[in-house]
Amino acid sequence: MNQEDKFKNVISHAKEYGFVFPSSEIYDGLSAVYDYGQLGAELKKNIRDHWWKSMVQMHENIVGIDAAIFMHPTTWKASGHVDAFNDPLIDNKDSKKRYRADVLIEDHIAKIEAKVEKEITKAEKRFGESFDPVMYKETNPRVKGYVDRINAIEGRMKQCLETENLEDLKQLILDEEIVDPISGSRNWTDVRQFNLMFSTEMGSTAEGASKIYLRPETAQGIFVNYLNVQKTGRMKIPFGIAQMGKAFRNEIVARQFIFRMREFEQMEMQFFVKPGTEMEWYAYWKKERMQWHLDLGMPEESYRFHDHIKLAHYANAAADIEFKFPFGFKELEGIHSRTDFDLKQHEEHSGKKLQYFDPEENKNYVPYVVETSIGLDRMFLAILSQAYEEEQLEDGSERAVLRIPSKLAPYKVAILPLLKKDGLPEKAREVIHGLKGAFMCQYDEKDAIGRRYRRQDAIGTPYAVTIDHQTLEDDTVTLRERDTMEQKRVHIKELSGILHENIGA
Repeated sequence: MNQEDKFKNVISHAKEYGFVFPSSEIYDGLSAVYDYGQLGAELKKNIRDHWWKSMVQMHENIVGIDAAIFMHPTTWKASGHVDAFNDPLIDNKDSKKRYRADVLIEDHIAKIEAKVEKEITKAEKRFGESFDPVMYKETNPRVKGYVDRINAIEGRMKQCLETENLEDLKQLILDEEIVDPISGSRNWTDVRQFNLMFSTEMGSTAEGASKIYLRPETAQGIFVNYLNVQKTGRMKIPFGIAQMGKAFRNEIVARQFIFRMREFEQMEMQFFVKPGTEMEWYAYWKKERMQWHLDLGMPEESYRFHDHIKLAHYANAAADIEFKFPFGFKELEGIHSRTDFDLKQHEEHSGKKLQYFDPEENKNYVPYVVETSIGLDRMFLAILSQAYEEEQLEDGSERAVLRIPSKLAPYKVAILPLLKKDGLPEKAREVIHGLKGAFMCQYDEKDAIGRRYRRQDAIGTPYAVTIDHQTLEDDTVTLRERDTMEQKRVHIKELSGILHENIGA
């Protein structure tokens, strides 16, 4: 199955089994807005809980808050979002479609990168174990030409974005002969800037209403509460403040299912450090956050770091953890060294001091900040994309299975009476009553046992417990594992321990 078909199947599977629905679907939906169904809501919650536990519970010097979505409008002036939160927009005159100019160029670069990978794969097969991909990239004329071209495009784009030279950004698109993905046309408009913030009004009357914004990021709620948390929590540098919550961006092009939406959820942590130590902590959090992903059992080859071509106005270093989605490597999480920009800006605009007294240094200073920010919806999509498989079984049948990491699976165990009679449902209810305090359980007595196994595979349930007539005699059940489909007989008293050991719930 090619990746495009796989992505279509993931989207279809997500709707069919209650993970994700188009929002307001009975009214033909709303572009780039989605609702999470019963299984999707549970998976999102599990991702949130796992992130919060690993970020807050497991770190003595990190605490969490929950700031409001609405903030004083000066917040966004101070942060630079009013003046600088723009994306370069370009339209194709033939298809009438709108694109981010930088994304068009990045997609073009990705196609050249794919050519490099194709050449390396061919060479690897030809030369075998002696093959050195790094040396090959540096010495093979064709591959080196591709790499040099990528570097040239990236360098020119970086200069255009940093100097806001929109005219040359368009010229780069023309020079590279980048076409509209839909029409194949190169008939482009000029590039122009587009502010991404949603605005609304707060007030009891139209005349007295003031303009405010839906927050485009959750970080500023942490910065304006920095001193409150530091003083009330008696926090000492270095320390972090974590937060999860909704953010809103009026994206130029919201696409690729839940990857880029106008309403989304972020999980962020701002780590406050002594000035001059920020690059050490930046390297630390890059390593820590990558390890968090790998500890879920996700394959290492599906991840890579990508340094930003254009640094945001607040950063002195920034990198993305990119994940290999079915549509290519894309940003999943960002790690940024934000310097002291945010706190100093809020000091200036509010007139309030946001400094830290360092007892070891015996002086006040504005801390520097290292940020980790991951999109919950993107993490959800990464897990779903990685987990989805269609398998041909030994008996010739097929199954669709979601190999979701067990600790994140919506249901941890399914309780299945073999028949709907002979006291088996009642015994199954006893089993589920003993487990549901610790594990999300699903009870299912409809259809043949094989079809019920297939349903549980399709929603990612790691274990299934079948209650049969032997259970009534000796309190043993059949425990089936999702990934291997292996079955073994265990005592009911053993179930909780086995599940705790293998799921970690």
